[in-house]
Amino acid sequence: MIWHYKFKNRNEAKLAIFNYIEIFYNRQRIHQSLGYKTPNDFETGVI
Repeated sequence: MIWHYKFKNRNEAKLAIFNYIEIFYNRQRIHQSLGYKTPNDFETGVI
């Protein structure tokens, strides 16, 4: 993500990285504490 975009300043880069982690990555990765499901799968009851 960060290699394909030229940020105007440090704050813009920090915000983009934070959004990537919180909105995309954490919703896509599986969590051991949720029975190796994504948070969305866990909440919707997908097996």
